[in-house]
Amino acid sequence: MDDTNRVDPAWASVRAQLRRSQPAFYELEAEGPLLMDLGSDGWLLEITPDGRLLCQMGMAIDDVKSLMSEGTPEDLGTDEVAKQAKYYLQPAVNKFRPALRGAGFEETSAMTEDYVATTFQKAVDFRKPEDVEQAVRWCRQQLGA
Repeated sequence: MDDTNRVDPAWASVRAQLRRSQPAFYELEAEGPLLMDLGSDGWLLEITPDGRLLCQMGMAIDDVKSLMSEGTPEDLGTDEVAKQAKYYLQPAVNKFRPALRGAGFEETSAMTEDYVATTFQKAVDFRKPEDVEQAVRWCRQQLGA
């Protein structure tokens, strides 16, 4: 069963608490995931309504193409762009991979027409809001926010 679209019943309460205690959180859609930019390296912290905590490093495909072509428009292959994006992301990802994996995060990579990203995620229990708060603080400390 896929729980990625299920909203945890305790989400509204935890969401409200996090918005108060962590004013850097923002949302792109009402009642949707909470997002927070972490430091200057480009990491993003996200808490989803289905109970996942994600730390993500990504790049827009257009930015990668621009870096590869030095500002001149070129028709670059998707595989070439993806490989180059991973190359650009690796220093930041490698820097934090041991800590994130050691804290129980699972690593995945994703690529769409718009972006390439490496995501570290783990489940959080909204029935334990103090644990969620602690996990957010830990991520902020580790990733430099």
